[in-house]
Amino acid sequence: MSSSENVCFDSGSYNKLLSYLVGLDQSQLEEFKLCLQAPELLLENFQKIPWANLKASDPINLLRLLSEYFSERQIWEVTLSIFENMNLTSLCVEVRARLNEMAQSWEPQDPNQEAAEMPEEGVHRRRYRERMKAKILMMWDNMPWPEGHIYLRNVTEKEHEELKSLLYPNRTGAQPQTIVLEGIAGVGKTTLAMKTMLHWAEGFLFQQRFSYVFFISCHKVKDMKDTTFAGLLSWDWPDSQPPIEELMSHPERLLFVIDGFEELDMPSNLDDSPPCTDWYQQLPVDTILFYLVRKELAPTATVLITTKEYRAKDLKKLLLNPWFVQILGFTEGDREEYFIRYFADQNKAKNILRWVRKNEKLFNFCSAPIVCWTVCSCLKEQMARNPCFQLSTQTATSLYVYFFSSSFAKAEVTLSDQSWPEQWRALCSLAADGMWFWNFTFAKEDLTRKCLEAPLIDSLLSLNILRKVSDCEECVTFTHQSFQVFLGAMFYALGGTKGSVGSPAKHEEMKVLLNDALADRNFYWNQMALFFFGLLKRNVAGELETTLRCKVSRRITDELLEWAEELESYDIISNRFEFLHFFECLYETQEENFVRQILSHLLEADLDIFGNLQLQVSSFCLKHCRRLSKLRLSITVPIPHTELTFNVESLETSMHSKIHQWQDICSVFCNGNVSELDLSNSKLNTASMKKLCYELRNPRCKLRKLTCKSITPVRILKELVLVLHGNKRLTHLNLSSNNLGVPVSTMIFKTLRHSACNLQSLWLESCGLTPLMCHHLFRELSKNSSVSFLSLGDNDLSGMEVESLQGPSGMSKSSLKELSLEKCNLSAAIYQDLALYLTSTQRIARLCLGFNPLQDECVRLLCASLTHPECALERLVLWFCQLGAPSCRYLSDALLENKSLTHLNLRRNNLGDEGVKFLCKALSRPDCSLQSLDLSCCSLSPEGCQELANALRHNRNMKILDVGNNGVQDDGVKHLCEVLKDPSCALNTLGLEKCNLTPACCQHLSSVLGSSKSLVNLNLLQNDLEPSGVSILWKALKKSACKLQKLGLKKELYEIVKGELEELQERGSFLRVKCEWDFNDLEDKWWW
Repeated sequence: MSSSENVCFDSGSYNKLLSYLVGLDQSQLEEFKLCLQAPELLLENFQKIPWANLKASDPINLLRLLSEYFSERQIWEVTLSIFENMNLTSLCVEVRARLNEMAQSWEPQDPNQEAAEMPEEGVHRRRYRERMKAKILMMWDNMPWPEGHIYLRNVTEKEHEELKSLLYPNRTGAQPQTIVLEGIAGVGKTTLAMKTMLHWAEGFLFQQRFSYVFFISCHKVKDMKDTTFAGLLSWDWPDSQPPIEELMSHPERLLFVIDGFEELDMPSNLDDSPPCTDWYQQLPVDTILFYLVRKELAPTATVLITTKEYRAKDLKKLLLNPWFVQILGFTEGDREEYFIRYFADQNKAKNILRWVRKNEKLFNFCSAPIVCWTVCSCLKEQMARNPCFQLSTQTATSLYVYFFSSSFAKAEVTLSDQSWPEQWRALCSLAADGMWFWNFTFAKEDLTRKCLEAPLIDSLLSLNILRKVSDCEECVTFTHQSFQVFLGAMFYALGGTKGSVGSPAKHEEMKVLLNDALADRNFYWNQMALFFFGLLKRNVAGELETTLRCKVSRRITDELLEWAEELESYDIISNRFEFLHFFECLYETQEENFVRQILSHLLEADLDIFGNLQLQVSSFCLKHCRRLSKLRLSITVPIPHTELTFNVESLETSMHSKIHQWQDICSVFCNGNVSELDLSNSKLNTASMKKLCYELRNPRCKLRKLTCKSITPVRILKELVLVLHGNKRLTHLNLSSNNLGVPVSTMIFKTLRHSACNLQSLWLESCGLTPLMCHHLFRELSKNSSVSFLSLGDNDLSGMEVESLQGPSGMSKSSLKELSLEKCNLSAAIYQDLALYLTSTQRIARLCLGFNPLQDECVRLLCASLTHPECALERLVLWFCQLGAPSCRYLSDALLENKSLTHLNLRRNNLGDEGVKFLCKALSRPDCSLQSLDLSCCSLSPEGCQELANALRHNRNMKILDVGNNGVQDDGVKHLCEVLKDPSCALNTLGLEKCNLTPACCQHLSSVLGSSKSLVNLNLLQNDLEPSGVSILWKALKKSACKLQKLGLKKELYEIVKGELEELQERGSFLRVKCEWDFNDLEDKWWW
């Protein structure tokens, strides 16, 4: 195989950053985002992240945004700056340490310069090297390669450079002490590790860097008896007497090559066990290896680990600053060279390779050399047997079926005809069983347990489907893991009801397999699901029955349709269902009638079309999604402008295919039921956007909501004019995070006046709008009677004047009812104009001015309008507006006279107890109309809660109160609980997140839960209530009189009561426990 294993480096720093972001609570995460909008905490000349993208992002999407706008080093520096501003001391220490380590790696060194010269080599070292050279060469010679396989080998000099790069992966000379080679099966991880050992043993490499290199096969040692670390090192020593004292005195000169980490079982008590530094402590071998990779034994030694990619996540938790190197196998050039050398005809090879490239999934499989051989041998034999053989009819599954059928057609196996079906079923059961338990090596007793007969095993070995394991006597493994995956998939397609692991029944086991495979990016599960669906193709099933005497179950289609029906009740979006992989599986069947049936149950889909394969399978499947109502479609694969076509051996060119595939996708909108479409982050040309827009204006199109955030290039948004003119059903349009500019904005705004435009809600957040552009917008809105909601957040409108709001004809003709000017850098003068505006029209019911520096004086101006009899404002959002106690006095005075305002959001303002005291003057009035008040993160103390409690005794309208992220403490809760016990209290939602509460408050809360007739939502997240406190709460929650329906608790506390909660729900309780607070409806979200 090639030694240019297509190595890709990943430092793992993003995973570390993600762990920091995931560890932030909801309030801290919001503060982190706010800091990202503060120029003083960021770098000079940075590109601003649009607030429209930033504000709703979860930790994963936040990190993606950061990586789009900053380099890796800048992300770490910005994160440190923000953590310092947030006073997160422990995190700052960790980030500084990480930055210091990275700074060392940024200092250039000469990778050819070895370490200081070591003492002259002794006899024992020379004998050890000779022994290891012989061992590795023997392992190499024992590797079975099938007949006709071509070995691509680089020259020695290039191999040396490649192996050096493992020690200098960042190309600056910094030497990582832990390197992990990760990748799928068969791409060359073990080969690279063996070469490291061999070239050291031969004296070609690392002579000054390492005194000793140890090669440890995890498969060989995992079942060995307990030993010591010193004993483990002696197994490969010529006289079993290694120089332990020398090894212990210079661990920095040791390299440990640990091959096949995925073979090890993670010890359950590893985290609780004390550090191990004793080389002579008797332990299980796998435990010794875990201590070694955790750098407790020989902490300054270098460790090189190989693992299949599905165990990389476990390693990341164990290792200290590892460097992950992804081994990708054959490069495209390697694959091309392999095909040319195999077919010995360059033109034929390139034509075949062109087809394989079109079958992207199969082409990716060929990164493993043995799969290259499998594909080439299959195609060569089929072409020789059938002159009319058509490449275009082949799928990855059909090639594997033909490989097995042709192999056994030539083999002489002494089995009776009656034995074949059962033997195949037994072999497939063995493969499936291994997949469930990640077992890829099978002992003699495993084969006996499955009743596999010797003639079949011998044939599988001679056909290179199985091979013997060199370091395990009487053990076999599949020559390539894809053979095991294929046979495991075949097990579920064959008849029979018994599952591979005994129970549950096979069809139930199959459902679990599909749910796991389609909600997991694990390569092997994905591949298994692909083969499983591919076996449903009629001619493939016929080939299995004819040549291998294996009959595909007739019930399998019905069972799959039953599984698909269950998807309707499965939250496929939040469970990260892999829609594209599902579509790939359906495409593999090539059975359109079946695909139509199974997709009739799909109601929503989320697709990232970034390559030809994704475009191909999406176009094939989407046209059959007749009931699809919601679609997120991010398309970045280039769609050609024109329909230029030409033929190469009767194959359509990629250009022609892509155009038709895009047309198939667009036809979904006029032939189906899609009502919501999200095109965010798409890159389209004018022709493809125009084609889409023509379909969206079709009278049969049922689209109501269209989101086009971060579209590239922005100019194609002009084509939306076609939709706004022609689709009366379209009521919601979101163009946020696009720098619209004058030409695009002018065209779209002019369309708003059109009588055919029925738009009701329009989002233009982070669009680079200027006051002049907004003036044009409001002028057009004054001529339109449909738009009732407008969000202009994160646009710099510091110079906007009242005329911009009113337009030349005034806003009296406009039906605008909801307006958001969040984070618009509004000047002080505009608030006087806004006050006038609120009193000049009775339509504006909801206004958001959050994230603007209003300060107290501007609130005074606004409050003057609230007392006006013409003001109809119902909801006012003033979060993070630099307000103090005086603002509360103005608001309180306004509330005494205003009878329309029902919702007030004052979150993240330094109001203090004094401010709350002012507010309570109005709240204590029985006729105060306020129903929802958000005072979270407002510097409240127990005294402030006392004021609120006193006010609520006289208030029967307040339903929602949030005082989270304040120093409420147990005394504050006690005050609030006293009023909640009052039968006339109407409060149904109370937010107490992160309020420094202890178990002492739970007795007060418990008494409320047992008596309150109104309280249904209680948020206690981020409070250390301890098990004792939760136990007190739970006694009240179990009572039939308790009306609570939603409770926010820390995850570790939820785990304590999870079992009892399930019992309660079985008895009819509506109670749900949330580890992240969500909202019952849009009302709780303050309508944005």
